[in-house]
Amino acid sequence: MTNSLIKKTFEDCKKQKRPALLSYTVLGDPSIKQSIKILNSISKNIDLAEIGIPFNCPIGDGPAIQDSSYRSLFNGFKNKDLFKSIKKFKNKNKEKPVILMLYYQTVFQYGENKFIKDCKKNFVSGLIIVDLPFPLNQKFAKKCKKNSICFIQLVSPTTKVDRLREIIKNSHEIVYMISMLSTTGGKLKVSSKDILKRYNFIRSIDKSKYYIIGFGITELNISSLKSAQGLVCGSNLCRKITESLKKNINPAKNLYKLTLRLKNKIK
Repeated sequence: MTNSLIKKTFEDCKKQKRPALLSYTVLGDPSIKQSIKILNSISKNIDLAEIGIPFNCPIGDGPAIQDSSYRSLFNGFKNKDLFKSIKKFKNKNKEKPVILMLYYQTVFQYGENKFIKDCKKNFVSGLIIVDLPFPLNQKFAKKCKKNSICFIQLVSPTTKVDRLREIIKNSHEIVYMISMLSTTGGKLKVSSKDILKRYNFIRSIDKSKYYIIGFGITELNISSLKSAQGLVCGSNLCRKITESLKKNINPAKNLYKLTLRLKNKIK
């Protein structure tokens, strides 16, 4: 079963002739209450809310997201707070798809079946599990599909063509293309032209899916990638939270302004 809210969101963006804008922020940064305020604030400008669950060994995250995760954990975030927080956000933003991005250890400790059940109960639309690659994720992905939760597969710049085809064939609605070989938030080492060349090739394999690009996307380069179906901006937002806290400025207001600028750059 597909997730109808994800499909509706991407189709709405297609009608507006622009990519979907996906934000990434860490739940609990700088506190649970403030992170929900940030999400409520930026929800007016974004299309999908990708929400990171803090973890103390974040192998795929760069400094900006590591800082966000550290603040969240330092200020007391526990896994028991996860779905209570998502519920609060969804109560005010019923039509905004939520994608959780996390590490498998969190799911394992929680219990796979219980985790999927609570995702469905709290209207989570999709999951990205960074360290659960294809084909090891297939059993879990099937459980997600039965519950109308989109399990999002990752493909990298070094994924070979045969493996690409297999991943896409077994993917759900969304495929996440990593733009470059780096942790999150690195400076783009590849030209937008080259990123889009690979993106278009990957998309040509099966045009029935939605393809998004992440890693290294900022206010400075997002407009050059707007021919994609979806763009993820994360470290740029996490850095803005850090900057806001240092300057004693309300991060929710600052992120609202940043996401509005990002939105305007891809119209």
